[in-house]
Amino acid sequence: MTCLETIQAYALRSIGLGERLLPREDFTLCQQFTLIGSGMLWNIYFGLIALLTGFLLANALAVGKNSERRWLRKPSEWFIFIFRGSPLFIQFFFAYFAFLSLKSVHPAFDPFTSAWLGAALVLFLNTAAYSAEIFYGALRSVPKGDLEAADAYGLTGFARWRRVVWPTTMRLAWPAYTNEAIFLFHATTLVFFSGFPAVRQRGDALYYATYFADKTFNPFVPYPILAFYFILLTLVIISLFGLVNRRLNRHLPQERRARMRLRAPQIIR
Repeated sequence: MTCLETIQAYALRSIGLGERLLPREDFTLCQQFTLIGSGMLWNIYFGLIALLTGFLLANALAVGKNSERRWLRKPSEWFIFIFRGSPLFIQFFFAYFAFLSLKSVHPAFDPFTSAWLGAALVLFLNTAAYSAEIFYGALRSVPKGDLEAADAYGLTGFARWRRVVWPTTMRLAWPAYTNEAIFLFHATTLVFFSGFPAVRQRGDALYYATYFADKTFNPFVPYPILAFYFILLTLVIISLFGLVNRRLNRHLPQERRARMRLRAPQIIR
């Protein structure tokens, strides 16, 4: 099988399209690049779903935690504390077995035992908690001068929030939120190793990298390939979030614009 035929057979295998059986012998570099790249589709799916939905919940939680009303503040504080205080790996395990128990009660919970929904839900809740703490810190750091200027212009209520508070919060939080987005996509590698099964060997990038490492007894080929794909994905995230960052800071002088800084990755979330 040529490399082109390998790509045609395995490029979309992780989502159920193409060759059904995995290679059993004569593992080529092309096979490893193709199948690990195919698995990246799941990592991108999990990351995008969790990031887009988690962003909305994170904003709501940040506002709730900053509220003076106890019935809004306390639930937000506890939600953030629980999902930031427990490891993501344990959250996957707990959620999977909880969904299995609920499935036995009512079949409507059956989709939640699948990775595409159950694992995505866990990632959504986890990143919402981390992002909410970032947004809360930025919300507390909005300059008083900006608020006083809004009052001087007669902006109150939602108009004040939409025109002044929220844009300034995003501008202050965006560099740290970019790091959270990177960590989130890296965390997607835990999905198929934490309880949610890979149906018919349709796993993510780490699933296929581990398959090749086990079959060839050589981890120094598939895992660097996996790292290569995630480095490319990280560069894409940095580029896209950098564009948003420049948009948020377009009104500021060059020397006052917030710069994107990458922090050391978290070992355990």
